[in-house]
Amino acid sequence: MTLDRIALADRLQGLPTYVFARLDELKADARARGIDLIDLGMGNPDGPTPATVVEAAIAALADPTHHGYPPFQGTPRFRQAIVNWYKRRYNVTLDVEREVLPVLGSKEGLTHLALAYVNPGDLILVPSPGYPAHFRGPLLAGGTVRELILKPDNDWLIDLAAIPDSVAEQAKILYFNYPNNPTTATAPREFYEEIVAFARRYDILLVHDLCYAELAYDGYQPTSLLEIPGGKEIGVEFHTLSKTYNMAGWRVGFVVGNDRVVQGLRSLKNNMDYGMFGVVQTAAAAALDLPDVYIHEAQARYRTRRDFLVRGLTELGWSVKNPQATFYVWAKIPFDTTSEEFIEMVMDKTGVVLTPGNAFGSGGEGYVRVSLIAEPDRLAVALDRFKQAGICGETAALAMGS
Repeated sequence: MTLDRIALADRLQGLPTYVFARLDELKADARARGIDLIDLGMGNPDGPTPATVVEAAIAALADPTHHGYPPFQGTPRFRQAIVNWYKRRYNVTLDVEREVLPVLGSKEGLTHLALAYVNPGDLILVPSPGYPAHFRGPLLAGGTVRELILKPDNDWLIDLAAIPDSVAEQAKILYFNYPNNPTTATAPREFYEEIVAFARRYDILLVHDLCYAELAYDGYQPTSLLEIPGGKEIGVEFHTLSKTYNMAGWRVGFVVGNDRVVQGLRSLKNNMDYGMFGVVQTAAAAALDLPDVYIHEAQARYRTRRDFLVRGLTELGWSVKNPQATFYVWAKIPFDTTSEEFIEMVMDKTGVVLTPGNAFGSGGEGYVRVSLIAEPDRLAVALDRFKQAGICGETAALAMGS
């Protein structure tokens, strides 16, 4: 038997190409050719998980009560830590039993939320560029995705006024994410008030991805959807410990907000998995309980890298802004070429890995995302390679030519 007649399900065949898989192929090929790669492509924190968190996990591992199935709704210790974190950070009160649910990383939770609430043909509004899970989850569920193209002249904010009434009236869910991946854009509180009013007017579920809640700089404090009056009634919010706490491999996050939506996702997950390993939940609770000095140190580390890289790219003639949040830099391509062609050329000539903007939807074409996951000395090597290869903006190229 060759299984020739067994094809992938339509839900997988209908997905657009996953650019990150192509990026992995390019990196493997470059390494095989002996190229010293400086990988600034993935949003994968380069530091270790805090020692306090690791120690909590080691102690929990020795506790046999964690060796059986964990409770579907998450351990009381982790859920209470989430509740305490929201109260401390945003002065938001959550019902620990009904409005909080751990997820196996925000990507899993975001995708499964779509499976829990999207029927074939449902219209889902997704900003572009945006995190791929925001549109891939609805596509897997059979939904119809309408891209909301974000534009630099609107500071990469969703233009709610540009959404036709006929579209808004059909829409079931609107995903959004500020501080934004990949554009690094931040949204003022007024925007949150507007989007809550918009969602209430058209009875749309808001799904806010707050995964960069604490990677903010220069006095900026990100806003939680749940801070906004009416936000909890109309939406849910996801957070992950991957970025701030260097726990990407632990696969731990959570969703909070509207109790009916949270419990709907829980019902799906009851049929999909047996919850999160109790040891991981203990470690995650320890992370959320860390004193603010840890957050300040993480912010300072990324702020130093941000300042160094933005200054260097600007000197090379790139068009790039100093982001107030996230650990990325979003840069306009200095050449007349596509995002994918540009990153392939850069990798081939310099060994520096960037992420093409079109990996985040059609609205990202013409840009690249650079991750701040290397220290300044390594970033300096990348910048020097750009200079030597002539990967510069027109002004800088002319100056070097003279």
